[in-house]
Amino acid sequence: MSIEENFNRVLARFAELRDTLASPALELERLAALSKEYSDLEPIAAEIEALRSARAELEDLGQMMADPAADPEMRGLAEEEYYALKERLPEIERRVQVLLLPRDEADEKNVILEVRAGTGGEEAALFAADMFSRYQKYAGLQGWRFEIMEASETGIGGYKEAVANITGRNVYARLKFESGVHRVQRVPETEASGRIHTSAATVAVLPDVEEVDVEIDEKDLRIDVYRASGAGGQHVNKTESAVRITHLPTGIVVAQQDEKSQHKNKAKAMKILRARLYEQQRAAQQAERAADRRSQVGSGDRSERIRTYNFPQGRVTDHRINLTLYKIYMVMSGVALDVIIDALIAEDEAARLADLS
Repeated sequence: MSIEENFNRVLARFAELRDTLASPALELERLAALSKEYSDLEPIAAEIEALRSARAELEDLGQMMADPAADPEMRGLAEEEYYALKERLPEIERRVQVLLLPRDEADEKNVILEVRAGTGGEEAALFAADMFSRYQKYAGLQGWRFEIMEASETGIGGYKEAVANITGRNVYARLKFESGVHRVQRVPETEASGRIHTSAATVAVLPDVEEVDVEIDEKDLRIDVYRASGAGGQHVNKTESAVRITHLPTGIVVAQQDEKSQHKNKAKAMKILRARLYEQQRAAQQAERAADRRSQVGSGDRSERIRTYNFPQGRVTDHRINLTLYKIYMVMSGVALDVIIDALIAEDEAARLADLS
């Protein structure tokens, strides 16, 4: 299908949806789905119309410039507008191409965020806590809901592991490139000699999926219940409310003990298990599709060091796109995280456009 045929297909579908939604006979159960499709197509249709309008205007201006009978002053104005529009046209074309790229089916999903301390002992756990707090602040700036599902604390405020459910608009689309190993270089508060330590935290951003997205056979699960440990007051060690679920085919293990109810802990554990299984399936599919891609953006390989935070130099470097910002505290507060995320999304779009050409 040519690009113009693709444009015609989009505009025809957009017009069809507009007419359908205006019909008083539309069934209520179809309204939500069709309204969403219409809303998704609206910006694409607008950009296609803008592109076609710009191309038509460029042709008209070219004819005016070539017309020997035209007023010289008008020809001069036409020439000025012609070259200005010609300069803008590639950007309009790129916007349309980006909007027509196949969408990641998970982009609109909510997220299960997992942050774990990596190498570096207590300093790694403190960095993991800082990272988790950063995502919580960023979620607040985006107007998303951030619910802590699990947090395994260390004695001085660090996290061995912390898990959150983030809900809102396009959460996965914005956070999916955060998956990977984040390295920190800084002087720990506990370091008396002022030496710089290097440690790491691992981030996993998993699409939050429904039961219909991932089929789990009960026969493939081993469910153990046990008494909770750690903080919890009188409740701890009195009832077997903690739940550990093992998915036998993959060996994935999920444990939950934050709730007082065994039923609620099981529900939370199943939610995380579904997210991990879904991500495992997606990673396998993406590995096949991206085998010959030069860019590693979007690979989701969590064994790869993706970013370094150097506090003495005030520097944050994303190694996938060689982007360096000297705004480390603004990045860690979530305020400047969008700068990195936007650059990663742009790089991913460019790579996918190159794949199509």
